Amino acid sequence: SSKVFVLLKISFLLSLSMSPSSSSSSSSRNWVYDVFPSFSGEDIRKNFLSHFIRELDRKLILAFKDNEIEKSRGRGRLVQSIRDSRIAVVVFSTNYASSSWCLNELLEILNCRKEFGQIVIPVFYGLDPSHVRKQTGDFGKVFEETCKNRTEELKNQWKEALTDVANLLGYHTRNWDSEATMIGNIVNDVLGKLNLSPANDFDDFVGIEDHIAKMNLLLDLESEEVRMVGIWGPSGIGKTTIARALFSRLSSHFQGSIFIDRNFVSTSMEKYGKANSDDYNMKLHLQNTFLSKLLDKKDLKVAHLGAVSERLKYMNVLIVIDDLDDLVVLDTLVGQNEWFGSGSRIIVVTYDKHLLRSHAIDCIYEVDFPSEDLCLEIFCRYAFNQNSPPEGFEKLAVEVAGYAGSLPLGLNVLGSSLRGKDKEHWMAIMPRLHNDLNGKIEKVLRFGYDGLSSKDKTLFRHIACLFNLEKVNDIELLLADSFLDIRAGLQILVAKSLVHVRLDIVEMHSLLQKMGKEVVRGQSDDPGEREFLVDSADICYVLEENSGTRKLVGISLDLDEIEELHIHENAFKNMSNLRFLKIFTNTYMFEKEVKVHLPDSFDYLPPKLKLLRWDGYPLKSMPSNFCPDNLVKLTMKNSKLKKLWEGSRKLTCLKEVNLWGSENLKEIPDLSRAINLKKLYLGFRMSWVQRPSPIRKFNNLTNIGMLECTNLETRPTGINLEYFKRLNLRERSLLCLENVANVCIENLKIEKLWEGMQNSIENKRADSIKEENKHGKTCESTTYGKHMSQHQVFINFWGEEVRFSFISHLVFALSTKGVNVSIDKYEKKGEDLEKTFQHIEDSNIALVVFSSQYTESRWCLDELVKIKKLLDEGKLLIIPIFYKVEPSEVIQLQVRTLRALFGYP
Repeated sequence: SSKVFVLLKISFLLSLSMSPSSSSSSSSRNWVYDVFPSFSGEDIRKNFLSHFIRELDRKLILAFKDNEIEKSRGRGRLVQSIRDSRIAVVVFSTNYASSSWCLNELLEILNCRKEFGQIVIPVFYGLDPSHVRKQTGDFGKVFEETCKNRTEELKNQWKEALTDVANLLGYHTRNWDSEATMIGNIVNDVLGKLNLSPANDFDDFVGIEDHIAKMNLLLDLESEEVRMVGIWGPSGIGKTTIARALFSRLSSHFQGSIFIDRNFVSTSMEKYGKANSDDYNMKLHLQNTFLSKLLDKKDLKVAHLGAVSERLKYMNVLIVIDDLDDLVVLDTLVGQNEWFGSGSRIIVVTYDKHLLRSHAIDCIYEVDFPSEDLCLEIFCRYAFNQNSPPEGFEKLAVEVAGYAGSLPLGLNVLGSSLRGKDKEHWMAIMPRLHNDLNGKIEKVLRFGYDGLSSKDKTLFRHIACLFNLEKVNDIELLLADSFLDIRAGLQILVAKSLVHVRLDIVEMHSLLQKMGKEVVRGQSDDPGEREFLVDSADICYVLEENSGTRKLVGISLDLDEIEELHIHENAFKNMSNLRFLKIFTNTYMFEKEVKVHLPDSFDYLPPKLKLLRWDGYPLKSMPSNFCPDNLVKLTMKNSKLKKLWEGSRKLTCLKEVNLWGSENLKEIPDLSRAINLKKLYLGFRMSWVQRPSPIRKFNNLTNIGMLECTNLETRPTGINLEYFKRLNLRERSLLCLENVANVCIENLKIEKLWEGMQNSIENKRADSIKEENKHGKTCESTTYGKHMSQHQVFINFWGEEVRFSFISHLVFALSTKGVNVSIDKYEKKGEDLEKTFQHIEDSNIALVVFSSQYTESRWCLDELVKIKKLLDEGKLLIIPIFYKVEPSEVIQLQVRTLRALFGYP
């Protein structure tokens, strides 16, 4: 139990106090507790004290809690606890004088103040300090009552003690408007007196207290069990700073403590030169160095690998191992919990989650990126030595901080580099910050990359240059012939904090992406000799000068970064291994005109292309000899194409075709041999007329988009709608809705909208019931198996204008049709999202009403993420409604969930 742990600790400290080398001074004394609170009354315990203790715990200040000895009121143990505390906080209330127990505590506290230099902080809770000092008022009356039947000597001792403590500088509740503010100031005062204040070493690390509070929960310092905790996150996010702050706060509470950094390990291993860490003698040397430093014994000799357990199994120790990437070193130094005494804590700091898991460390603190506001504050601390930008630098500070991508290291380096510079220098440096990676930042970030295998390095470079913010499934399809197991590779990159996967989207931090591009740039001074081209100037040079080579695997050109491009007629002929070609724009419908010139004689694209995206392709058809056999994704948005190719082509690899905005396209391309096609976006404002369709029964086709195909007279024949997940229609493009799971409909009357969906829902429900009866069980995994009492429709929206106009009519119209609607009537009151999420799960359909204010609501976007998750799981149907906004405005948003949710490319 925790009692045993405390007694062991006390006995150890008592043994130290009896040794000749011990000192009675406060600076050299070993303390069990930081704070001993002296108080009286349940009102104080349940109010002030509970909040005070909680704030102490949050800042890793160890306070004595008398819960376990409250019943027995063990005098001896309580006295020892006072003597083992560095600071005593005495909470005077009217009831304090009613307790002889408390008055005797006060005598012991003053004795420790004289003998050990114990610090005493008085708090006057709801009474005047003079009443305590002079024993007057209600406090004096209660005190006199307590003194009855007591000796005069004891009464005088109590009076003297009360007077002495009341004369000390303290806190008076009547001087504070808020008890919480007063408690915060008391705790900060305690921190300062303990020399633990973050202002000493960690003042520039904004948010350190929040990190410490979260780590406190994981460390559970009151438990006597041995606990190993990991701190995990990408390089440069502040893991080491958090670990250093924890070590500074906690080390005085343990019988022994050691902070092991990378230099400690490398220095210990230098003696053995090229020997690996698994070498037996190397392990002995590591343990010897480790124990010598921890026990402060320079002449210590380790003869076998059981030495750590022998020496430390009865010691309560704090061990922090920072920046570790070697499992053998971890196993050698902190192999098992049984090696250490009760209450020991081992903190392992790493960017590699696999290392923690391999050592059976499941208690892991993942360090998150700071919020935008905190990022700006961190940056301003380094750039201006203040928490906010000075006048005239507001916009510049926000822009520069953005280049750091929320990485504390980046904010530190960029801020420090600009400190004291004038505004002209800031503006002049902007282009370089946008394109280049600071050398100090790159050195730190490069560490994680250098530890990867060659295959994983290749995957990292692919993501950095081509596939950041792409779906996992798409990356798998495009790299299937190059990697045996993409998901295993992604798991390694995630574990090493090099990428994140959220909602099945792979996301790489902007600085890591820059680092990856720098790695590729370093492959050759000649752009055409590199693996990837992503710099617009380099790409223009290669395409115009025909200097590409077979080494090129991928090209990604952002048209928004250039004004004009003249592509050589043979630009791609030497790129025989080119697999990925992206020439794209992030603007909608080419708001910025870019003149891309292709000669009429242009007739070659590499046959190994798996991804071809060419926004605004300027020719009327693809090269006559183009071989699309290896294509997985073909995207020709807003092109000048009238047709893709003549005749039927072998397209067994093709999964997605996107011809969005290709207004000149006169006919559907022949896709009859694209038997694995899943997504087909035929166009936007297309003017073709239906001809005998080459689209046959594509059982894999799940998404089709046909918006504003104004002359479409009939739906393509032979399309098996039963397999669709999404069908995007608009006005005159309306097809038969039966058997379609998800429909995106614009500018249709509400009554038509519901009637169009009703048959599909009923058919699916009937199929679900049949399936349940067939297997003799209730189906709960799909939307259609939900019982009738649940909501049929959940409406996701934002804004009072929308609520009182469109939403009110929509709810009325659906209600008249007998539709059970769930609408969040309390959205502005900030209720718990869990209730709303449950309503979404209980619904068959989600109506997502996009308006001009939609993205202003974090609440609304959180709902949308939940809706997207259920959509992906096949548990929800979705209908988007565009209220006084154009679909293009939603598509244009750089929020991938919004762009991809309803089938928009």
